[in-house]
Amino acid sequence: MKYDIIVIGSGPGGYISAVRASQLGKKVAIIEKYSTLGGTCLNVGCIPSKALLDSSHHYYDAVNHFDEHGISVENPTFDFGKMVERKAKVVETTTGGITYLMDKNNVDVFEGLGSFEDATHVKITKNDGSSEIIEGTNIIIATGSKPSTLPFISLDKERVITSTEALKLTEVPKHLIVIGGGVIGLELGTVYKRLGANVTVVEYAPKITPTMDADVSKELTKVLKKQGIKFAVSHGVTSVERNGDEVIVKANNKKGEEVTFTGDYCLVAVGRKAYTEGLGLEKIGVEVNERGQVTTNDHLQTNVSNIYAIGDVVKGAMLAHKAEEEGVVVAEYLAGEKPHIDYNLIPGIVYTWPEVAAVGKTEQELKDAKVDYKVGKFSMRALGRSRASGDTDGFVKVIADKNTDEILGVHMVGARVADLIMEAAVAMEYRASAEDLARICHGHPTYSEAVKEAAKAAWDGKPLNA
Repeated sequence: MKYDIIVIGSGPGGYISAVRASQLGKKVAIIEKYSTLGGTCLNVGCIPSKALLDSSHHYYDAVNHFDEHGISVENPTFDFGKMVERKAKVVETTTGGITYLMDKNNVDVFEGLGSFEDATHVKITKNDGSSEIIEGTNIIIATGSKPSTLPFISLDKERVITSTEALKLTEVPKHLIVIGGGVIGLELGTVYKRLGANVTVVEYAPKITPTMDADVSKELTKVLKKQGIKFAVSHGVTSVERNGDEVIVKANNKKGEEVTFTGDYCLVAVGRKAYTEGLGLEKIGVEVNERGQVTTNDHLQTNVSNIYAIGDVVKGAMLAHKAEEEGVVVAEYLAGEKPHIDYNLIPGIVYTWPEVAAVGKTEQELKDAKVDYKVGKFSMRALGRSRASGDTDGFVKVIADKNTDEILGVHMVGARVADLIMEAAVAMEYRASAEDLARICHGHPTYSEAVKEAAKAAWDGKPLNA
């Protein structure tokens, strides 16, 4: 069987690329080694984690905030099994939607492990041991990533776990030790803290969310501490050992002193690594870098001219929406169009509560680049909408060029900022100034008014409600 495009991997990058290529008239096949489509994001990542975040948020509000609204719920309880069951249904519905999209767009789906026979032929090895070979004029590698660990940590996937197992626990931990203060660790730590676990986050860097703006990290640390999460930053983990139902984590603090943490579960959330196992890249000479990522050019083309790679398997932020955009770019490029992607405008989001979102440059990046900039900040506490809902933590921060007023970065902590950040991304796509954003009429009362006010603070230093 011959195809114009074969996509290996059905995560957000892979399935979106297949859909777009089919829309543009290409004959497309997609290969997925698991029985459900959607990859890590839909099966054991973005979607199930958000389902548990929402369920735990409802419970946390019932315990801590309903009374403020005059709602009496005597001794709220939760059924963890039902939460997990709901999560599974959300995943099932979402992955089923991908199957529907493949049918709708006439994309042929093959279940099995895809590996290169040569540059145009892919062997599909099925679970029953049988195999078949299909041919593709162009092939897109979209095999994603797997959780990373540290070389001295033995993951037993029972008590010493990755995010995959953390989403499948059958009980709420008594004390969850999280190694890594990035997005995954904070989101999953938040889920179990809300449900009654003690949570300690151990982070090597001097701040959590180390790649985000320093003000964001500081604010998020403050609000999560208020929620009861404990942090040990500037701590380098040296060992993780399991003793029955107990896990002992040892680390050196910034003074070089050994510190011991003891819990019943340890979540290792130190990042993810590109997954190319079994692809047979060496057989066809596709180059990978020192981190195991597939090397590509500006068109996401590998050194083998008809083979492309997208998403977590290539360099850049490991984000589902980044993979989607790359999938569209490759599909359109192969159809003769001239797409583009601006990596500076891919938002980063943390789905704690309050949420965190950012796009563009941080202050530190601009300092390092010796760019003259100005900053406008506006507190969520000053918004009528925030006071009405009780979500007063956080701020919006707009960074603009000191000479031209062009917006260079926007950083937010607050209610629904995962959605609000796209206002900033749109503005920056069209190279808007802080004044442009400040002069747009925003609905009242809304959380989005904080964006307008922060933009005005950056533009002329005179927000209207602060």
